[in-house]
Amino acid sequence: MFKPIEIVPDVFYVGVNDRQKSLFENIIPLPQGVSYNSYLIMDEQTALIDTVDLSLTPLFIEKLQAQLQGRELDYLIINHIEPDHSGAIAILRKYYPDVRIVGNRKTLEMLRGFYGINSALLEIKEEEVLVLGKHELCFYMAPMVHWPETMITYDRSSRILFSGDAFGCFATLDGAVLDSEMDIDKYWPEMIRYYANIIGKYAAPVQKALRKIKSLPFDYICSTHGPVWTCYKDEVFALYDRLSRYEGDPEGAVIVYGSMYGGTELMAEALEQGLSAKGIRKIIIHNVSKSDHSEILRDVFTYKALILGSPTYNNELHPELDALLRKIESRGLKNRIFACFGTYAWASAAVKRMTAFGEKMNWQLASAPVEQKYSLEKDNYEACLQLGEEVARMLQEG
Repeated sequence: MFKPIEIVPDVFYVGVNDRQKSLFENIIPLPQGVSYNSYLIMDEQTALIDTVDLSLTPLFIEKLQAQLQGRELDYLIINHIEPDHSGAIAILRKYYPDVRIVGNRKTLEMLRGFYGINSALLEIKEEEVLVLGKHELCFYMAPMVHWPETMITYDRSSRILFSGDAFGCFATLDGAVLDSEMDIDKYWPEMIRYYANIIGKYAAPVQKALRKIKSLPFDYICSTHGPVWTCYKDEVFALYDRLSRYEGDPEGAVIVYGSMYGGTELMAEALEQGLSAKGIRKIIIHNVSKSDHSEILRDVFTYKALILGSPTYNNELHPELDALLRKIESRGLKNRIFACFGTYAWASAAVKRMTAFGEKMNWQLASAPVEQKYSLEKDNYEACLQLGEEVARMLQEG
């Protein structure tokens, strides 16, 4: 019933789309859905690379059976055992009881913990090779990208990197699987949003993994989420390299503010006027009460300057902004230009807390923040314009 989706000879896509789930990991919105990618190698021996989420297992099994056409499944290779990629394993074992499950020591420990599976296991180590026939699979450990057991499987004969969650992105695959057969525009912001929210905390392990695989001659990147990258594989690799070095675009700035009654918002608008007046064209502004944190994090990872604004709320920051700052701090974001502004009615606290945050992150701080008591006055309006202009100069001067 299912038409084969062949990536290269003997290598097939058997993944599924999830258009039902509204929140990834029950946290991050999925307005365009997500794919769970699984790949099947048909050689003298057969090997499946990762599975899918439990909720879509029946469809996945149908696709797999249609592709195998009665052949046995010899190996299941687990690059990443997070349940959205391993949820089907226990049921898969019922259909293919003799399948040998391949993973590193940490993977097999987690396999026992999650699913109670203890038999027909094959533990592999760094650069060990599994020969299926003409396809030779070599394994490279990539711990903490973004779980401790993560690894990358390299198919020497087809020059494919099966990369686990690395190089993944949100959004379903609509009709095609290869990047050469689709409009990829929607995937770039979803890749950055995926990185910032899922992988972003683990920049050092990502850099280590990139150094490890950079010398491998690969023509395809087969991630567990998103398109199979071939035409744009170099751009994808370069994007992950930039993001994991915290290299923000110096032509853009992000303003994130919270506002209860509009005063802080007026200051934010003055700041973006100041940025624009000095030639900054990429200006992203987020009302933290309306924009989802995942989108804000995407933009904070993308651009070089971050400007924060908050009223003093119960002698603290605006609650949504406070929650966002904890997420930014946990990701260890580096190399940013920083400025802040705020309002208060009787007790000033927000600007002090935002300034302390910027100092703690060891970012490059602009001059004194702008703080307004009560409603915005002309001199502070002018100060906001000037602060925007200063941030623009800092961006342009590098």
